[in-house]
Amino acid sequence: MQTHLYLIKDSDLILDGERKYVLRVRDLATEDKPREKLIKYGPAALSLKELMAVVLNTGTKKEGILEMVSRIMKEYGEKSLTSEKNVEKLAKNLEIPIVKAAQIISCLEIGRRFYEKKSAANITLRTPKEVFNYLQDMCDLPKEHLRGIYLDAHYRVVHDEVISIGTVNSNLIHPREVFRPAIEYGAVAVILAHNHPSGIVKPSAADIEVTEQIKETGKIVGINLIDHVIIAKNKFESIKINYD
Repeated sequence: MQTHLYLIKDSDLILDGERKYVLRVRDLATEDKPREKLIKYGPAALSLKELMAVVLNTGTKKEGILEMVSRIMKEYGEKSLTSEKNVEKLAKNLEIPIVKAAQIISCLEIGRRFYEKKSAANITLRTPKEVFNYLQDMCDLPKEHLRGIYLDAHYRVVHDEVISIGTVNSNLIHPREVFRPAIEYGAVAVILAHNHPSGIVKPSAADIEVTEQIKETGKIVGINLIDHVIIAKNKFESIKINYD
């Protein structure tokens, strides 16, 4: 019986519709390999995935480097990845070796220190619609991400980070994880947001419970929880926050 190969996308090959073979760097033509492409054409010619492949260099026994970087970008999202600073958290969430997580965060930190612009200080968020527009990168994430957006007294963004990845649950999310960055960056208010990969925008009982818990803690520490916005594909809904 004759065997056929079908190219279906960037890094996946299927053998007769049965056995999956993942294309590895060694399978690419020399001019298409990320490192050689970088040397010949410069960084502008490479996609984010290719640049990440150059940084990480090798994959693991379970994943080739191209497969790994594709999964990293898909599961974590670009904005979430660039704001992550905890090596152990990144390694755990993505199920990658801690050395790989350290490489990613070190590379991103270098970029932040050399090239970070202060444009975030010019962004103001007052309404759920503005929050939704600001967090467009969360619309298609395959896992739930809980984000904290930290504001000054004029509703300007002073910091933005991923608080957790996974189901939003008050048993898993501790208020200190929400308010620690607020104290660190001198924020006076916070907006929470998380995505529903299911596409259902209605808040769950757990969503409401977490919101109430964080709201009450905020009253104690003097940092207002302004809103909690749920994002589901191209929709959003606000869990209304009513202070006494």
